[in-house]
Amino acid sequence: MVEGSKETLANDHHGWLKAKAWKLQQKMVELSNNTTKVGKDDPRRIVHSLKLGLAITTVSLFFYFEPLYDGLGTSSIWAIITVVVVFEFSVGATLGKGMNRAIATLIAGAIGFGAHYITSFTGNIWHPILLGILIYTISATASYCRFFPKLKAKYDYGLLIFILTFNMVALSGFRDDEILKLAWHRLANILVGAFIAVAICIFVRPVWAGADLHQLVATNIENLGTFLEGFGIENFGACQGEMVGGGSVMKYRSVLCSKQNEEALAYQATWEPPHGKFRLCHPWKQYRKIGTLSRDCAYCFEILNRYLNTDQIQLPLEIQRQYQEQCVQVCIESSKALKAMAKALRDIVPPALAKSHIEIAKKTAGELKLLIASSHFHGNMNMVSTTTLILLLIDSFSCVEKIVDSIHELVSLARMNTALQKSDVTSTDQKGSGDKASSQPHHIVTIAQS
Repeated sequence: MVEGSKETLANDHHGWLKAKAWKLQQKMVELSNNTTKVGKDDPRRIVHSLKLGLAITTVSLFFYFEPLYDGLGTSSIWAIITVVVVFEFSVGATLGKGMNRAIATLIAGAIGFGAHYITSFTGNIWHPILLGILIYTISATASYCRFFPKLKAKYDYGLLIFILTFNMVALSGFRDDEILKLAWHRLANILVGAFIAVAICIFVRPVWAGADLHQLVATNIENLGTFLEGFGIENFGACQGEMVGGGSVMKYRSVLCSKQNEEALAYQATWEPPHGKFRLCHPWKQYRKIGTLSRDCAYCFEILNRYLNTDQIQLPLEIQRQYQEQCVQVCIESSKALKAMAKALRDIVPPALAKSHIEIAKKTAGELKLLIASSHFHGNMNMVSTTTLILLLIDSFSCVEKIVDSIHELVSLARMNTALQKSDVTSTDQKGSGDKASSQPHHIVTIAQS
C-alpha cells in the first residue's frame, strides 16, 4: 500500500512537471510571436536597437583607452548615461533631448558654480545657510516653470536636468574645492555623449519625425475620403425600400486617436535639419492645424454615422428619389477632393483636381438646401429625420472645405520656402561665377605682360 501511494505521488509530480513544462513552452512561443510581430510592424525598431548598441559601445571606449579616460576623468560614466537617456527613435527627438540636456547642463553648471563662489565669501557660518536658500529658491522656481504648458511641451526635460545639475554642482562645491574641474568634466562628457548619439542617429539609417508626421497627416486625410465614399454609396445609394444604415468602413476612427502622436511628431520635426523634400523652416505648425481640422471632420462623421445607426432611417420612396442623387454626389465629390489633397500633400504639389471637386460638391450642397427649404413634406417625421441627416452631411462638407484650404496653404508655404532657398543658392552661385569671370581678364593681362 505504501508503494502504491509512492507511485501515485510520483505520477502526480510527473504530471505537474509536464503541465509546468507545457505552460512554459506556450509562454516562450507567445514571447517569440510577440517579438516577431513588433519587428514586422515596423522594421525600423530593430535598426534603432542596433544603433543604440553601437552608440553605447562607441562611448564605452572612453573607459578602455587610458588617454581618453585621463582626459575626461572619472566622470566618463556621464557620457554613457547621456547616450542611454538621449538616444530616441527619431532624429528630432534625439536632437531635442540632446540640446535640452547640453544647454541645461551648461546653464545649471554656471549658476551652481556662481552660487558656490558668491556664498563662499560669507564665512563658514553663513555659507551653508545662504547656499541652502539659493538651492531652495532656484529649485522651486525651476520646478514651478515645468507647469507652464509651452515650457512643459518643449523644455520639460531640460528643466529637470537643470534642477539635477545645479544641485549637484552647488552641493559638490561645498565639500570639494575643485568644483570648476568637476563641472567641466561633467559638461564635456555630456557634450561628447550627446554628439555621438546625434551623429549615429543622423548618419546611420536615420528615422525622420518630419517624414512620419507628413505621412501620418496624409494617411488620415485619405482615410476620411475613403470613409466618405463608402458612406455615400452605402447609405444614400441604397435601392428602393432598403433600410438605410451605417455599415461603411470605419477608417475615420483612427484619425480621432492621432492627436498625441501628431503633437509629438510636430515638436520633434522642428528640431530636425533639412532632409528630403523638407527644407529649412518648413511650416511644421501647419500640420497641427490640418490635424485639428481632420479630427473635427472625423467627429462630424462619427455623429453622422451614429445618427444613422441609432435611428435606422427608412426613407419613403418619394423622399429617397428627391434627395438621393444630391447626397451621393456630395459624398463622392468630397471624397475625391480629400484623396486629391492627400496625394498633393504627399508630393507637396499644388492640388489640381481638388478645387473642381469642391466646387461641384458646394453647388450640390446648395441645391440640397434649396430642396429642403421648398419641400412639401413638412410635418412628416421621416422628413424631419431626413432634414437632420442632410444638414449633418452639409456640416461635414464644410469641414472638408476647411481641410482643403489648410492643405493648400501648407503646400503654398512649403513651395514658396523652397523657391526662396533655391533662389538664394542660385544668386550665390552667380555671384561666385561673376567674381571668377571678373578676375579672369586681369589674370590674362598679367600673363600677356609677362
